Amino acid sequence: MYLLDFLLIFISSILLIIFVLISVAFLTLMERKV
Repeated sequence: MYLLDFLLIFISSILLIIFVLISVAFLTLMERKV
């Protein structure tokens, strides 16, 4: 049970970090184009 909760938190945090990195990279690319 604890292992499952840990895996869920771990995967969700990794997905959140990847989403933030992609959004930041996208914003920087848009600013450079404009």
